Amino acid sequence: MSGGLARRLAAAVPTYARIAWWGLVAPRVPGAQTLLVVQAVILREGRVLLAVRSDLRGWELPGGTPQPGESDAAALSREVREETGLEVEILRLVGAYQRSGFRPHLARVFACRALGGTQRPSPETPRLKWFDVHSPPATLFPWYREPLADALAGHPEPVARREHQGVRRVLAGLAIDLRMRISDDSAT
Repeated sequence: MSGGLARRLAAAVPTYARIAWWGLVAPRVPGAQTLLVVQAVILREGRVLLAVRSDLRGWELPGGTPQPGESDAAALSREVREETGLEVEILRLVGAYQRSGFRPHLARVFACRALGGTQRPSPETPRLKWFDVHSPPATLFPWYREPLADALAGHPEPVARREHQGVRRVLAGLAIDLRMRISDDSAT
């Protein structure tokens, strides 16, 4: 095993410990608030922009958590700008995804288009790439596939979905993370 690969795999151990705390323990502490995240399906000429985070490796939709008092639109614009360097126009709410199980949260997903800015990675998202909307990478985390499909379907109204993040999805996410670490984030 090369030194670089050994370092990437060793870095996974503390990351997995933080994610386990964050996903299993923190949401169940008395008084914990329901986590809200906003995410963007950024479309351009039949392609979607995906990002790889610096902690859990795998392709995902850009986005994040609103700050106290911040609207969904303002939070989404800020998060996309911080993570990708792009300014976006929010076209519509795709849906609300109530996720239970591991890391329970509500995800509001919006269809967007890039208006300007300069695409660039960030410390939080060191890798960005445009993918054909009909051929997302195999290393796209499974919980982003349905929101992407819903964004492309163009439903007349936002969808409301309930999803359970059970053992199967967690293991699929870990397998994607390991595949990305082994490939030094080049797996698609």
